[in-house]
Amino acid sequence: MKAEGGLAMCNDCISLSVDITEGIQKEAVITFCKNCERLQVPPTHWIFAPRESRELLGACLKRLRGLNKVRLIDAKYVWTEPHSRRTKIKVLVQGEAPQFPGVLIQQGITVNFTETSAQCPDCAKSYTATTWRANIQVRQKVDHKKTFFYLEQLILKNHAHKYTVSIQENKEGLDFFYNQRNHALKMLEFLSGVIPVRVTKSSELISQNIHTSAKSYKFSYSVEIVPICKEDLVVLPKKLAKSLGISNQLTLCYRIGNAVHLIDPTNLQTAELAAGIYWRSPFSSLSTGKNLTEYVVLDIEPVGPANGKFALADVTVARSVDLGSNDTTYYVRTHLGGILHPGDTVMGYHLSNTNFNHALWDEIDQDKTPEVILVKKSYPDKIRSKTRNWKVKRMAKEYNDDTVRATGREKTKNKSNDAFERAQRDYEEFLRELEEDPELRTEVNLYKNVPEVDAQEENGEEGEDDDESEELPGVNLDELKLEDDLSSDLSFSDDNSDEPDDENDS
Repeated sequence: MKAEGGLAMCNDCISLSVDITEGIQKEAVITFCKNCERLQVPPTHWIFAPRESRELLGACLKRLRGLNKVRLIDAKYVWTEPHSRRTKIKVLVQGEAPQFPGVLIQQGITVNFTETSAQCPDCAKSYTATTWRANIQVRQKVDHKKTFFYLEQLILKNHAHKYTVSIQENKEGLDFFYNQRNHALKMLEFLSGVIPVRVTKSSELISQNIHTSAKSYKFSYSVEIVPICKEDLVVLPKKLAKSLGISNQLTLCYRIGNAVHLIDPTNLQTAELAAGIYWRSPFSSLSTGKNLTEYVVLDIEPVGPANGKFALADVTVARSVDLGSNDTTYYVRTHLGGILHPGDTVMGYHLSNTNFNHALWDEIDQDKTPEVILVKKSYPDKIRSKTRNWKVKRMAKEYNDDTVRATGREKTKNKSNDAFERAQRDYEEFLRELEEDPELRTEVNLYKNVPEVDAQEENGEEGEDDDESEELPGVNLDELKLEDDLSSDLSFSDDNSDEPDDENDS
């Protein structure tokens, strides 16, 4: 190519003598939300764009003035110190040299983006109690919180709380608050799939435009969990027991999923009580795990039939408090024949000479009911938290009473102290259930508790109770995780558009 004056120049020399990037913006400012770390896309949109991601790269390139006048060939990040609050992108463009018509050259530039902080509208609403559009109130009318601890782990494992703007805990249950109604509906769908519930909806008119008749509502959803828990003794109505295919009305709840799983411990008949069937004619449990009695296994004889993890056996037991004082024993049939051995301790319900204030209990024949119903094998009562090499995560909850905080240190009233201690006991019982039930652990994410294990080894405490720790159930190392697996995240919609909130919404 000949330049003015008749001098010939190659493309490389032309690219050194001209600048096709002169009109491209070299510096810009990008804004992240300091709470949720979303990127602002002017004027009003906020998107999830982690640092050094494809989303962030595309958003930054769209904001460069003058880039549309040339052809973009390549763009990549230039490493910067993570705490520098700077993002550098190296851009390679192609264009026609101004002084040399028809000559295409390529040139590269580095664009510097300065990061600033702001607060997105969604995070701003989370600090104001009156700006939510939908809330979910989860309740269960029982005297413990183990169900909520289990539900909390299911929510954490599936990341179902991703779009909640606030989570509050009180003595009755949990409250979830949302800026968009469709996010609340997603949570309702999740809750209905993991636990037996019924949902009641209510709405409140916020504002109305008299010119267009447009109305704005707040939606509240009351979620009531079936008041039957694992290990509860349940008497079914006669008609319901017949429809479920169970010959005896007296059953035991051995698992809670999206339905209540029941078993007849005398013949291993099982049934699933769906939430819809239960709420047609609700009833309460005959007795709960708070009323269990400890027994000692004196003799056991398998009788043959098995149903999954349950095996039928005839067992001779005696109450632990009666040992050494009398010779009273009980001969019972149980579903725990596969795990019990002579000398083991087992928890069960003592039915002989016991009066229950329950209408369904009065309907069954008392002469045909067993004296004892065994529920679960028990283990030495010791503090296991010191030897646990695992832990579970907790949701960041806001306590709406001013007496108990997340640390449990701020206590001003005796009633609050008692409530806190009961919650601690329920939480410890939930952790023990995780240790004792491998099937339950598959539904929960367990994490390595490395610091506590190291501290224990340094203090020489590892071998203190070797004999006793061998008898205790434990968690294998291959069941533990280091970090969350985000690939199991629920497919909640990222769309910022909410559904129309008119009075005809269902």
